[in-house]
Amino acid sequence: MKKIAIIIFILANLSAYSQTTYVPDDNFEQALIDLAYDDVLDNYVLTSNISGITTLDVSYKNISDLTGIADFTSLIDLFCYNNHLTSLDVSANTALTALDCSMNQLTGLDISANIALTFLDCEYNQLTSLDVSANTALTTLLCHENQLTSLDLSANTALTTLGCSANQLTSLDLSANTALTTLDCFYNQLTSLDLSANTALTYFYCYYNQLISLDLSANIALTFLDCQGNQLASLDVSENRDLIHLLCSKNQLTSLDVSANTALTNLFCNHNQLTSLDVSTITTLTGLRCDGNQLTSLDVAANPALTYLWCYSNQLTSLDVKNGHNTNIIEFDATSNPYLTCIFVDDATWSTTNWTNIDASSTFVETEAECDALDVKDISDNGLTIYPNPTKETFSINTNNKIESIKVYDVFGKIILKKTAVNQNATIDLSSYNKGVYFVRIKTDKNIISSKIVKN
Repeated sequence: MKKIAIIIFILANLSAYSQTTYVPDDNFEQALIDLAYDDVLDNYVLTSNISGITTLDVSYKNISDLTGIADFTSLIDLFCYNNHLTSLDVSANTALTALDCSMNQLTGLDISANIALTFLDCEYNQLTSLDVSANTALTTLLCHENQLTSLDLSANTALTTLGCSANQLTSLDLSANTALTTLDCFYNQLTSLDLSANTALTYFYCYYNQLISLDLSANIALTFLDCQGNQLASLDVSENRDLIHLLCSKNQLTSLDVSANTALTNLFCNHNQLTSLDVSTITTLTGLRCDGNQLTSLDVAANPALTYLWCYSNQLTSLDVKNGHNTNIIEFDATSNPYLTCIFVDDATWSTTNWTNIDASSTFVETEAECDALDVKDISDNGLTIYPNPTKETFSINTNNKIESIKVYDVFGKIILKKTAVNQNATIDLSSYNKGVYFVRIKTDKNIISSKIVKN
């Protein structure tokens, strides 16, 4: 009897030891072989070899089927991103705290049994819905680049990082997510967003939605704000004094007060409707992009840390870049400012050599005297006649001085016509150009004269 009991015990243990898990996907099994959890590609792996594994990374393995994952009962971390999965069953992996199944072809994902999850990355799939109501321990949720039309986060009060960009969300309720520090919701269809409960928010990216207003008064911890490409008519950042990066390009802003944002290092406010911009309080500013506005003057003399400045396509008549550290500026573009004659810099010779993106009508100078010496004056002070103005086709230039060159610019600062060695009189033909405003710059042996020409 004793021998029979021993035999039964041995057989039972042999049976347990020899129990196998079915793994039909050869790429999945090969990944397990590469990790030394299996040794023969035969669609089976010893269950005892995998049941105690706590971390499994089978990313970038061309896996289409993860059948067999159910027997990894001790899994805490599962990384299976960048494969070809169309489905994923992790209902048996109840110990999971981290799941990264991003960059697959999942159309659905059931994580209701995974209540211990703190990290979920399911971005770049084809999910049309995502239920995280059972995952109350979640601190990080990344579901970018899916097809979500709604997202209920009312149960996820521990959430600190949310990335739900590039979906089809029309609304997003974050009132329960008071611990949020990072929010990425760009490329959706949001028309409004209430952040009054999210006082811990430090990183906020909502660009390319349809927001018409944005109240940031409660978000005093913000350091990064990107709200580009919305429909904002105004933006108040006076309470956000820790802002380092402010990107508000491509809105409908007519004014922007950044006087309180003295920690800013990057300011992008291009393609709005700004007529003025004061950055004199921001000595830390390294990058300024304000192109595509209606600025008539810009002074960055108080910004010694600047490394790039883009102020093209404005209506600048005054630009002061004389900040004592011009050699730090590696990118400079002041083109398409047809009214801009003098650009004040530290060293005119250095700037002329290194900054080539200026209009032909603009000149680098170091002092007011040098600017005055260019003698660029309106024609009313120079005994020079331009007629008719407005014109339908041609206009004539008469002067007692010798004309050395004539250049005609469009409103973007582009030279459309040029003549040299004209002597004292010239006729300019604009018949082949569109109606609008043009600028003529006439260099004589005595001075340089500029004037506006209107073609009807």
